[in-house]
Formats: sequence, structure tokens, C-alpha cells
Amino acid sequence: MATSPVNPQLHLIDLDQELPGQRRFISCWASIESDLVFIVDPGPPSTADFLVAELERLGVQRLDYILLTHVHLDHGGCTSRILARWPEARVVCHEKGRPHLVNPAKLWAGSQQVLGEKAAVYGEPQPVPGSSLADFAEIEARGIQVVDTPGHAAHHLAFVHGEGIFLGECAGTFSTLGQGPANEECYLRPATPPRFQLETAEASLERVLALDPLPKHLLFAHHGEFSGDTRRLLTTARRQLRLWTKTVAEVQASLQALPHTEQPEGEAGLMALFREALRKVDPHYARGTQLPADIQERERDFSRQTLRGIMGYLKNN
Repeated sequence: MATSPVNPQLHLIDLDQELPGQRRFISCWASIESDLVFIVDPGPPSTADFLVAELERLGVQRLDYILLTHVHLDHGGCTSRILARWPEARVVCHEKGRPHLVNPAKLWAGSQQVLGEKAAVYGEPQPVPGSSLADFAEIEARGIQVVDTPGHAAHHLAFVHGEGIFLGECAGTFSTLGQGPANEECYLRPATPPRFQLETAEASLERVLALDPLPKHLLFAHHGEFSGDTRRLLTTARRQLRLWTKTVAEVQASLQALPHTEQPEGEAGLMALFREALRKVDPHYARGTQLPADIQERERDFSRQTLRGIMGYLKNN
């Protein structure tokens, strides 16, 4: 667990999973102030007991809100378990995500299809009582601003509180590379879903960039805090979306001219070509070689999901 260096009331709780490289990756943010206590993205069911114990260790006796940037299994899967411990807490998510909290059967089936082994490790979500759901006006009255940020998911939100913004995955996956939150030479990768729409994701980042004042601290779900030039990093995240789409299109076009015997062998070979091309044009992604070996393996895996989303977009546009 880490505490924000600029806000001692803000804590990052890592929810490590028994999967290759899934450490310092899935996390829950906890903001603990005398008049307002909330958490953002409590994570998957598998680490619910750990999260409850960590929150109790931090002295949480009353929990006001559970904020969900989106309801994917690794972000909102253990919401019902947190409510079992703090039943007075109110849950805030996008209206499109609410049905999947109250009845998570389709969410669980979709998670198994997309995530495979990961879904089994994360665990099956349990229903959230509809009476626990709160609307945006309730938290806005408490000083939390809601920003609509579809892209990684159609029901994705970001939350602004004080000088920080909880981004979820609208600006991708991030790492300070162990150099602290102000490190400008950081790692950054898009997190595009299977049904990716470039223009939608770009518009969400433009919406964040239009905030006035622009938050001074970017609080990522995956993973950690950035407190350097936030406008530059958000602009980089927006540009990455188009850069990756352009690069994937160029690689695909170059392969079409090759004879069958020179085509990459299967999806793994194709993904390796994409990653090689991207490292040449995207310095933020290229810095992934500085990550520990197991985390590099994790990033290769999740990069494949991102690239599948981009390929789907190019096929349909």
C-alpha cells in the first residue's frame, strides 16, 4: 500500500492477483477524510478480504461511497463484498453499468469469454442491491465531479476530487518505472477494448483536457499516480490512440503485399510485428523494456487485447 506524496489522506491499495505480472497493476484508491470517505474501483472478488482488511487497518469505520470508473471484473467485481462490510456505502457508476451490478450474470459470462483464465482467478461477482445505487447529484453535492469518458468501456467515467482525477483506464495503462510520480520518462499504453471506437476515446480525453482547472494529479487504475506535466501526458495518451491505429494499419498494409510464405505465423507472430513497429514510433510504449520481466509478460498479454481492439476498428471503418 502506498500513500500519495502530496495527500496523506489518499491511499493506493494494490490488489495483486495470482497471474503472471499482475502485481502493482490492479489497485483501489481510498480517500479518507474526516467528512468524506470513499474508494474508487474496489477490484475483483478474489481480493475482497484483503481489501477489507487494508481499509480496516487504515481506520475506515464509515464508508460513504464506492465509485466505479466502470464495472469490469477487475474494477467493480467485489462491490457486493464491500457492501457486506459497510452496508451504508452508496455505489456510483454509469447508468449503463447499473444493470450489470444488480444482475451480473451477463457480465460474468462476458468476462469468461474475453478474459478466460483471468476471469477464473478474479472470481465471480455477486449482485449489488439496487437500493445501494446513488446518482451523480449525490456525490457532486459532496465535491466530487463526474466526467463522462467512454472509450475503454461505453459506461466509463472519471472522477475529479480536489486536485486529482481518478482516470480508470481512459488514459490507458501507466507506470512510473519506479522513478516516482513526477517521472516524465514514464511508460504509457492505450487500453482499447474489443469494440473500440477511436473517435469516442479521443473525445473523452479531450473532455478531460478541457477541465478547468486541469487536475494536477492523474490517478490511474493501472497503475499509480502521475504529478508531472499532466496536460502533456494526457495529450500523449490522446495522440497514442491515433498513432497506434495508424501504425497497425501500416503494418497490415505492408503484409498484404507479401507472399503467403512470408506471412507471420499465427496471431503471436502478427502481434510481435505490431509491437516491434510500435516501439519504433512510440517512446512511451518502448520504455516497457524497462519493466521487470514478469510485468513485461503481462504487458505483452494486455497489449494483444489492445491491438485486437484496434484491428476490429480498422476492419469496420
